[in-house]
Amino acid sequence: MPSSFSFLVAALLAGGVVPFQAGANAMLGRLLGHPLWATLISLGVSAVLIVPVMIAFRLPVPSVEMALKGPWWVWIGGAAGVVYITAALLLAPRLGAASFIVAVIAGQMAASLLIDHFALMGFAHRPATTARLAGLALIIGGLVVTQWASTIAPQAAQSDFNQSQKGDSE
Repeated sequence: MPSSFSFLVAALLAGGVVPFQAGANAMLGRLLGHPLWATLISLGVSAVLIVPVMIAFRLPVPSVEMALKGPWWVWIGGAAGVVYITAALLLAPRLGAASFIVAVIAGQMAASLLIDHFALMGFAHRPATTARLAGLALIIGGLVVTQWASTIAPQAAQSDFNQSQKGDSE
């Protein structure tokens, strides 16, 4: 039985591919002329890649009837994927990979705390304790610092450039 640590490592590795996904999809959107084309292609590639895996595992065809009997919200996963991929295409190039991802993580953490606290979507109740809220505050603090650092670096580079230009003209 895998330990919680191995699950955390797997989650960290899965999270590590997200900035690469955002960057690849953003470039694909530029090459195709519109972010929505890249969203469609990205989701299509996902489908093409998962089908052989499903065949290899000999997964039986599911009963859509059973899914139709579930709660309405079981169908929003695909819509959430489209929102995320399109947001990554549009925002990651403007914010940079680090600022985009830390903002995504802050949003994920805030939504996750609400889901846990109110036991939404079939999750067990886990109250939004002071410690968990402090974790969210630290992530938001990281977002502020990351964004601040992103705005300072270009200003410092411009200042260095201006100083070098001034020195050349003397």
